[in-house]
Amino acid sequence: MNNPYIVNTFEQKKAVIYIRVSSEEQVENFSLKTQEDICRRDAKYKSYEIVQVFREEGKSAKTITGRPELLNMIDFCRKNKKDIKAVFVYRLDRLSRQTSDYLALRKRFYDMGIALISASEPTGNSPTEKLLETVLASFAQHDNDVRSERTKNGMRARFLAGLITNHVPLGYLNQHGYALKDPEMFDVIKKAWDLMATGTKSLKEMSEIMKEWGLNYRFQTLQRLFKNKFYMGILTSEAYPEEIKGQHEPMITKEQFYKVQAIIEGRNTNKLVVASRTRDNVDFPLRRIVKCSKCGSNFTGAWSKHHKYAYYFCRKRCIQKSIPVSELQNELIKRLQQITPSERGLTLYCSQLRKAYNKQFLKLKQTINAADEEIAKLEALRQVLIEKNLSGTYSDEIFKEQNAIIESKIKAAHAAKEDELITKYDINKITTFLKDKISNLALTYSTSSLSELRCLLGSIYLSGLTWNYPRYSNCKISPLYQGIRDAEKNMFTFGEPPANRTPNRLLKREMLCQLS
Repeated sequence: MNNPYIVNTFEQKKAVIYIRVSSEEQVENFSLKTQEDICRRDAKYKSYEIVQVFREEGKSAKTITGRPELLNMIDFCRKNKKDIKAVFVYRLDRLSRQTSDYLALRKRFYDMGIALISASEPTGNSPTEKLLETVLASFAQHDNDVRSERTKNGMRARFLAGLITNHVPLGYLNQHGYALKDPEMFDVIKKAWDLMATGTKSLKEMSEIMKEWGLNYRFQTLQRLFKNKFYMGILTSEAYPEEIKGQHEPMITKEQFYKVQAIIEGRNTNKLVVASRTRDNVDFPLRRIVKCSKCGSNFTGAWSKHHKYAYYFCRKRCIQKSIPVSELQNELIKRLQQITPSERGLTLYCSQLRKAYNKQFLKLKQTINAADEEIAKLEALRQVLIEKNLSGTYSDEIFKEQNAIIESKIKAAHAAKEDELITKYDINKITTFLKDKISNLALTYSTSSLSELRCLLGSIYLSGLTWNYPRYSNCKISPLYQGIRDAEKNMFTFGEPPANRTPNRLLKREMLCQLS
């Protein structure tokens, strides 16, 4: 094979020019026109005829792929290797800034009998020239590596300072490197978090709800959204092990975030029970509450033919007898008057309820404090784990494994703080509500809406009411109301009453002192 680097001064050979700039280098006077002019002068001096120029604009030389003009030039040279004898570049780093890529390209051109000539650097085929070319190519890669390292260090410094280094999630905008609230989306995404934290919606249901809001997100997108710690003010990154407090405004609290994680993972213990739909009718409020004593079917209601009288009757018509609405109503009011507790008994019960509440609240506070201490210990342990990972003591695999265990324990600790609902209620409001509603059950019944009436009767008669013609059967009242009635006798019970209840004389004396 003829040596492509030996120039025959009596025969003008054909060559091509490859020129490239990135967006940054255009500012540094490495313009395409400047490179082409220098390459043409050098080619003319060495007696080469330029037959084509390949121009690559705004492309990085870190890789060969992604540079269509370079690939076109290689293909052109392959097809015309009998005529093309040289490729001119302004500098070797125009071809590649990676040493291995440059050497691979150089060998490819050499195998085709094509010389690779730099217009501003010494190139040739002698051992010294080859060595010098390799050194120059290595300098280009070194420069690239230094720039990359500076960029990485700058990105890491931003991350450690709590500033974003990547895209911001839904609800935020990236403005000049800072995460700011998106005025159009922030409140919408917060509404989604709040709804998810109630425990009444699954991710699939949230997807349908958000579609109605005009947000058509896939299930996987929502899964990532509700697992993103950015919303509680924490920055995370796949590139760095630390979790940093961000400078952006959090959308939710930590407690809310971990509560949603528990819900997503199926550990939600506070799911609300949604009542099944009932076909209510204000004319027949006791329908589906009162049952027939003969067959156990629910009563239903209807008006007489001329719509003059309203009646209840057994749905199965086991007894061919209708009961006027007023009759069932009046009998029920009498029963409510009979079980209405005295003022003294209700006051004693509220006092005992307050005492039990305070005792439970103190216990819960201790649980919350213990959970906070556990979370603090786990956070400190994670920080130690991060430091050992950065120092090389722990590999990335060990770090990820141990960090996942710690994160799971942190989630469990936060969930423990949210498992109790007692902190969400005001005992003063509860006792005021009880005194207001229970001190006169008949009046409460008469002034309640249909939904309130159902709730009232459902709380008193857990098994419903049974009509044993011509009156109600001996219907058992709930432990709550039984406890209120027993309070006056100093027989306090909460929840299901035990078989034998022993009076507490000391407690009675204490309650009497409070009343006086």
